[in-house]
Amino acid sequence: MSDEAAATEQPAAPVHAAWTPEGEAPPPAPARVDEEKVVEMLKTVFDPEIPVDIYELGLIYAIEIADDGKVKIEMTLTTPSCPSAQELPGQVEEAVRMVPGVTDVAVEVVWDPPWDPSRMSEDARLALNMY
Repeated sequence: MSDEAAATEQPAAPVHAAWTPEGEAPPPAPARVDEEKVVEMLKTVFDPEIPVDIYELGLIYAIEIADDGKVKIEMTLTTPSCPSAQELPGQVEEAVRMVPGVTDVAVEVVWDPPWDPSRMSEDARLALNMY
């Protein structure tokens, strides 16, 4: 980051409770994380060996969003010996962290049920000529 950009960047204002005639009001609740935005970000992650994003490939099994902004992703890989096994979960975590309101991300790789081509979307099948 340049010195000029650092000088103009404002720190986030802390959220405090507000005083009202009835007493102290709690701070406003944080905005709920939008699941569509999470899915949008997941669609930016690609398996380097396959020209289709991991969401359309059917590698995402579950998305859980807590009220406090914590997101848990259960995903799998095409095979247990997938060469991208080390990098894809980290890429998923980084992508989901960019969604507004997300406070924490946990990515769990699961193997049950095993992935198979029937989990791919129609778009993925067309892109891979598997129709």
